[in-house]
Amino acid sequence: MIFSIITIVYNGASLIEETMQSVVNQTFTDYEYLIIDGKSSDNTFQIVEEFQKKYTSIHAISERDKGLYDAMNKGLRLATGDFVLFLNAGDHLFEPTTLEKIAHHITSTTDILYGETMLVDDERKHIGTRTNMTVQKLPDILRWESMRLGMVVCHQSFLPRRTLTPQYIAENLAADIDWVIKCLQSADNTVNTHTIISEYLVGGLSKQRHHQSLKDRYWVLKTHFGFLSNLLNHVHIAIRAAAFKVFK
Repeated sequence: MIFSIITIVYNGASLIEETMQSVVNQTFTDYEYLIIDGKSSDNTFQIVEEFQKKYTSIHAISERDKGLYDAMNKGLRLATGDFVLFLNAGDHLFEPTTLEKIAHHITSTTDILYGETMLVDDERKHIGTRTNMTVQKLPDILRWESMRLGMVVCHQSFLPRRTLTPQYIAENLAADIDWVIKCLQSADNTVNTHTIISEYLVGGLSKQRHHQSLKDRYWVLKTHFGFLSNLLNHVHIAIRAAAFKVFK
C-alpha cells in the first residue's frame, strides 16, 4: 500500500461516519484505512463495523488504551503503507481527489509529503486555511528547524514515510510537535504538494487543555532547540501572537 490512513476515535459516534466517508470516497484506492477505537461506550464501533462490511480497505480494532498518543502508536505498529497520515475523528480529507493529487508528487527519494489545511467549525463551514487564519505559515521548504516557533504544518496534512516515523512520547500534549520534528530530522527530501490535504475541526484535546499544552510545547521545543534559543523563540512567539490579535 502507498498510504496508511489512521483514525483514532473514542466516543465519536457523531463524527466518525463523515471522517470515514471522506476516505472511502477517494478516487485513489492504493491505501489501507486503520481505525483505532479506544473501546467506546457509545455506538462508534458499531458504525465502524458497518463500514468495514462494505470496504475491504478498512481494518479496525476496539480496545482500551492509555490515551491519544498510545492509540496513535498502536496505529503506527499496525501500518504497512509507504506513507502514513493521521486523520482523527472529525477531520476529513479535503476532497475525493486528495490522495490522487498528492500521490503524483511521490518519487523514490520522497521522504515526507505535506500541504495546507482548511479549518472548519462545528457546522463544517470553512473558516479559512491555517496559513491565512493563524500566525503559523506553511513554508515552501519544510525542515525540522522550521518548527522552532511551533507547529507550522498541521499534523493532518503531514505524511512521512513510515520507515522514518518514531513512536510518540507519552503524556505530553505536544507529542505531535515532537513527532513531526523527529520525522523531519530523519528526512532528506520533503515535498510541498501545494494542495489542501485535510479539513481540521477546530478544537481538540490541546485546545481544551490550553495551559498544559503550552507547557508541554515549551518542554518539547527546549529539548530540540536548547534552553536559550527556545527562550528567545518563545519571546518571539508571544510578541507575534499579540501582534496578530491586534491586527486581525
